[in-house]
Amino acid sequence: MGYNIAVAGKGGTGKTSLTGLLIDNLTANNKGPVLVVDADANANINEVLGIEVETTIGSIREEVNQREKQGNAFPGGMTKAQYLQYRLNTCLAEGDGYDLIVMGRSEGEGCYCYVNGILREQTDKLSDAYEYLVIDNEAGMEHLSRKTTKHIDKLLLVSDCSRRSVQAVARIRDLARELKLSVGEIYLIINKAPNGKLNEGIKEEIAKHNLNLIGVVPMDEMIYEYDSSGIPLVNLPEDSKAKIAINDIMNKLELN
Repeated sequence: MGYNIAVAGKGGTGKTSLTGLLIDNLTANNKGPVLVVDADANANINEVLGIEVETTIGSIREEVNQREKQGNAFPGGMTKAQYLQYRLNTCLAEGDGYDLIVMGRSEGEGCYCYVNGILREQTDKLSDAYEYLVIDNEAGMEHLSRKTTKHIDKLLLVSDCSRRSVQAVARIRDLARELKLSVGEIYLIINKAPNGKLNEGIKEEIAKHNLNLIGVVPMDEMIYEYDSSGIPLVNLPEDSKAKIAINDIMNKLELN
């Protein structure tokens, strides 16, 4: 059984950027192999990692449904279920020390529940072959309720330096408890902190909600520069503010 890490938080907090740097830290320290799951319908962790994604679970679902609607036979006499599994087996994107599977968005009729169900089944089938499973969840709380994975060893809640964002991650923590999800430890990471410092108001809000703060990531101008230039954030120099902070957080997490 691999070690499962999930990252969640309010939109705009830099959650996906930090998830990419976390994955980079794992692979740089030979903690692999790592299975990365982009469970956000607005998928973009591949851009942070600098890897091309040719297909997603959502696009495969649409392809299979369109074949069925148009009366096209599935290749090799396969059933719909067999063809779906065949296509899912081809949707892993290979990176350096990790593989990536992307949920993507569903273009046709129906909600995300079906695509989420496929994602969970595929994750369950694949995860045992990896030392680590890292899930980048969609913004907000909805995805946790769909239980993409059976157990989470560490849930990392990412917030920026605003009271609203701290309140949002506290609700995610509370939702995980209400749903009786199988979660080990839950930690808070504050991102985009000016000069890497928290003011008294944010410290009070964290204490008010009894959140377990494990690290603060400073506002890093290099992230803006890299994003603006289309350079993967994993290429940040090791002495960048964000990478130094993530390294410190990873040391504190004491991953197996």
